[in-house]
Amino acid sequence: MTFATGAFLFFAAVLGGAINSVAGGGSFIAFPALLFAGAAPIRANATNTIALWPGSAASVVAYRRELHGVRREFAPLGAAALIGGCAGSFLLLRTPEHAFVLLIPWLLLFATVLFSFSRVLGGRALSGRVPLSVGTVVQLVFSVYAGYFGGGTGILMLGLLSLMGMTDIHRMNALKTALAAIANGAAVVAFIAAGAVDWTHGVVMVGGGIAGGYAGAAIARRVDPRHVRLLVLAIAWAMTVFFFVKTYR
Repeated sequence: MTFATGAFLFFAAVLGGAINSVAGGGSFIAFPALLFAGAAPIRANATNTIALWPGSAASVVAYRRELHGVRREFAPLGAAALIGGCAGSFLLLRTPEHAFVLLIPWLLLFATVLFSFSRVLGGRALSGRVPLSVGTVVQLVFSVYAGYFGGGTGILMLGLLSLMGMTDIHRMNALKTALAAIANGAAVVAFIAAGAVDWTHGVVMVGGGIAGGYAGAAIARRVDPRHVRLLVLAIAWAMTVFFFVKTYR
């Protein structure tokens, strides 16, 4: 890896970690950056998960007070996140490389559409009374997707929590962050055990992701998240179109 490539990946991870802290959507930066750097698609996906996971884990610590108010929901939903994350990573590791290449544009499109309509999915207009038992099954499905690819998972989780009747956005964000960290943490362990991580790129990006996560906390106090969200949307749609053209031209 050249110095220029290392610097590119480091700053991509910094930006991805910061964006995750402010508005979400850091994978739209980090994952394509790894592909542009020449990482194989499945190893790029695994490495992206490793790079951005420490920032998510740190956010859980920051939300520990809010998590006390959702202990009843956390136990079953957390178990579903753990099982689903393991299953999703298992599926990814057994997906042929050529098949995953064809899936990348569609996965990006799915995640981009989710991000585009996140306010609808996470809004109170959808709030209802989905039982915890049903919510746990849905969380299991979402967590399989999180372990497999993960883009837009947080948006899906917020929508589910709203349907379950939760209205406190701080508790919802805390629980969503914890569930995503569990699902992705399970995938991290699986990817490391399977030797699927490109550590040459990964070490650089982990450092960048941590730095970006810390910087994001300061940025969140000064920058309107709506502006960051618009930037992420522009990048996400551009990356989606680019990979459709690149894959299917």
